[in-house]
Amino acid sequence: MAEMSTVPSAFAASVRQYADRVAVIGEDGTPLTYAALDARRIEAARALLALGIGHGDRVAIWAPNSVEWIVAGLALHSLGAVLVPVNTRMKGPEAAYILRRSGARLLFCAGQFLGQHFPSLLGTHRPATLEHMVVLGESRDGDLDWAGFLARGAAVPAEQVQAASARVGGDDRMDVMFTSGTTGHPKGVVTTHAQNLRVIREWSRAVGLNPDDRYLIANPFFHAFGYKVGWLGGLMAGLTVLPHAVFDAGAILRRIEADRISVLPGPPTLFISLLNDPARADTDLSSLRATITGAAAIAPSLIERIRAELGFQVVLTGYGLTETCGVVSLCDADDDAETIALTSGKAIPGIELRCVDSENRPLGPGESGEIVVRGYNVMQGYLDDEAATRDAIDGDGWLHTGDVGNLDARGYVRITDRLKDLYICGGFNCYPAEIERIMAAHPAIAQVAVVGVPDDRMGEVGKAFVVPRPGEALDADSLNAWCREQMANYKVPRSFAVVEALPMNASGKVTKFALR
Repeated sequence: MAEMSTVPSAFAASVRQYADRVAVIGEDGTPLTYAALDARRIEAARALLALGIGHGDRVAIWAPNSVEWIVAGLALHSLGAVLVPVNTRMKGPEAAYILRRSGARLLFCAGQFLGQHFPSLLGTHRPATLEHMVVLGESRDGDLDWAGFLARGAAVPAEQVQAASARVGGDDRMDVMFTSGTTGHPKGVVTTHAQNLRVIREWSRAVGLNPDDRYLIANPFFHAFGYKVGWLGGLMAGLTVLPHAVFDAGAILRRIEADRISVLPGPPTLFISLLNDPARADTDLSSLRATITGAAAIAPSLIERIRAELGFQVVLTGYGLTETCGVVSLCDADDDAETIALTSGKAIPGIELRCVDSENRPLGPGESGEIVVRGYNVMQGYLDDEAATRDAIDGDGWLHTGDVGNLDARGYVRITDRLKDLYICGGFNCYPAEIERIMAAHPAIAQVAVVGVPDDRMGEVGKAFVVPRPGEALDADSLNAWCREQMANYKVPRSFAVVEALPMNASGKVTKFALR
């Protein structure tokens, strides 16, 4: 299936097979068939060519879930350009770092979203490498909006798009997705067309995606969950994709009923919110068929409630990282509730999974150690960072995840801790080192340590322990307000403790276990 190893070839196959079926429905209710979506893809690709964007160029998207996001993504993949998704919760300096580090030449960004004007957020932080900015959604005078962008391609023949698509190969870079690390600076994860498509197909088979499904995607498109096994996987399966920009339980319930949604993945917090919403009892949920969740510890009772009270026939949990194209392991549809809740399934076909000790020696069933992964889903490396790549992938090709857990005799993996201190807040990965680096810039903070603590609703939230500079006073309210100006809201610690000193070990490192 060499001809199916790229996004343009795989999407072309879907267009041929499902031309007259509905591919996507926006939040305004407007449907687009596969043929119509393909026409929009070509139109956007022509505009990109007119702006000088081509094979290997990096282009960022900093915007909420929308039909335009999908069109832009497909157009970029069609030209062999490299997609760089940017988290919509990031502030200007955070987004600018990713744009600068990736060398993005063009940015698709939101206009007004969640009370912010994204071009203004970027403002003076805009890197010199960024040549063009296209505003999706509500724009202001002076912005190049979506219609103006498309108009740029009027003089470019569609044949040039076809020729560019034919040159895209399976081993070409498909995207660079930035993930934070223990250094406190985001790293760009490089993956290819072929490896992503193979992962997507395995995920789709496990969930049982089919052309009759209607797939509501509230998971953000800047995340592999919403992008790769989200809208892209949906289009590869020939189903109808329904992007949803902002999670709201009431709005999700209304769309389930009105649009007859059958597939709805998300973190456990999504399902807890749906179960607790008073409108649920009066909502027709009979169309729901399949879901997959993960990213946090789950009680078996929640799995049972998702099945019994929301009516899902298929409930799966899984495990994955940005460094593995988003997927490592999945449960089977017929696994019992305890297995689905307490494990993250077994490795997908073609992938090796094991636990190792501190000397990198394999451990037996039930023995806890670091989770390592090897196979076609492992990233090509971190963008322009050979040292970090060597630290992550050993000489035998094993990706060291930094997660601690064990495998049972069946090969099912249970994640129990995190070597890298990562915690997951409402489905978002939070890296204490990154948050600490940002908070260290506060003029009144001498030292800071951030840890994840349990939370009934969000799974985990951050708690910051801060040591004031001599003569300075700190309080939780002012720290919270300052943090909200400097970083994405999900990164902002939910509580602050002002302390005289942080616990240290003999080598001068903070002993975070003493803070938890």
